Amino acid sequence: MVQDAPMTFLAFDFGTKRIGMAVGQTLTQSACPIQAVKNQQNIPDWPAILSAIETWQPHALVVGIPVNMDGTEQPLAGRAKHFAKELQAKTQLTIHEADERLTTVEAKQQLFESGGKKAIDQADIDSVAAQLLLQQFLCHHSHKDMP
Repeated sequence: MVQDAPMTFLAFDFGTKRIGMAVGQTLTQSACPIQAVKNQQNIPDWPAILSAIETWQPHALVVGIPVNMDGTEQPLAGRAKHFAKELQAKTQLTIHEADERLTTVEAKQQLFESGGKKAIDQADIDSVAAQLLLQQFLCHHSHKDMP
């Protein structure tokens, strides 16, 4: 029986000030946060994002879409989807959109539990949120569903 080769993914927690990033792979279905990038005047730092993609060589990308608890999209969802389209156009990689509901809340809680209030840095929150988003994505999608 031949096992599928492990695949690497990069995830993005889109925001107007920063974009959190995380890298993960299918072998362990785990992810880790990487350095968030700052936006300049609401414009993503494309050189930094493309550099991360070049460094990690992902098979595909995951972009979090902000969703309310009732399943409706938050106002920022349209901008996150636009970011996903730009990302696909710039990289030609497959983009998976994923529900990022409660990832920021959970990220803040994890950082607080690990180091108290002083451990909560907004850039860290964004990247831990991307990590949680990617871990959920990896755990809920089978290898066969992923390009």
